[in-house]
Amino acid sequence: MLRHDVQARQQNSHPMTIELYRRYLSAVEATPWDGQMMPYEWGQLPVSLNFAWAAYGLMFNEFSMEIANAVNTLTGYVHRLKAWSAVISSMRDDQELIDVTHEFIEPIAMVSLTLPYVIRSRFIYAIAHLCHQANQTLEGSEWRDDLPLDREIVFRVADEYGRKWPSYPACKNLLEQINDKRFQRDTYDFRHAYNHRFSPRVVIGITQLVTRRVDPKSKGVTYTLGRTPALKLDVVADLLTEQCKRCYAAHEAFQALIREHEVSISANQRGQ
Repeated sequence: MLRHDVQARQQNSHPMTIELYRRYLSAVEATPWDGQMMPYEWGQLPVSLNFAWAAYGLMFNEFSMEIANAVNTLTGYVHRLKAWSAVISSMRDDQELIDVTHEFIEPIAMVSLTLPYVIRSRFIYAIAHLCHQANQTLEGSEWRDDLPLDREIVFRVADEYGRKWPSYPACKNLLEQINDKRFQRDTYDFRHAYNHRFSPRVVIGITQLVTRRVDPKSKGVTYTLGRTPALKLDVVADLLTEQCKRCYAAHEAFQALIREHEVSISANQRGQ
């Protein structure tokens, strides 16, 4: 448990904040960069598209840019978290840790821990829409604009509309590895807990002092005393580094899927 006394920090910690940030900037320069930046403007559709493909073209431009933005944001944030991990590694004063976490680390860490789920969901959404549009080249007059509403698009919808494309199974397999069960377990299911309950803290603090459990057979209820410790920053950075690598692989598979669409759309356009 931590009390966020913002006013007290604003009054008392300004000089320390400046010095800590100087140390962070030095750590950023000293931290090796091991991420990748996802490309922009990599589509190869014909410059002049028939009106029938206007929706696909516009959606592809937006979706590919926003997916790249999300992955690149995660990559950049992970690099920052590694630098902050180096800065706080020698800190022993709890109040100093609380201050630096509240002021700098926590906002980046909270966003970063939710981004794998966001990125996976955006891939799924984009694939469902783009495959649905590209299916016109495969189904011809039998094609129907029957895609579920946006809020109803989940993995099984992407499965349904992507199944006719040879590159889709490999893409699906890689997407399933983003925000997987192990990542959820190792982060105490941070993303879901943060949005729906009380998530673990990062660096310092404890949560979940009482856990309510219901026996599936007897339906008996018990209350267990305990605690969920804070996530260590170096552990968070390592977990997110692996998630970044999985996002890079998924992006490459996504590009392969789009290439199939482009070939089919170009052939369809030439045949009209």
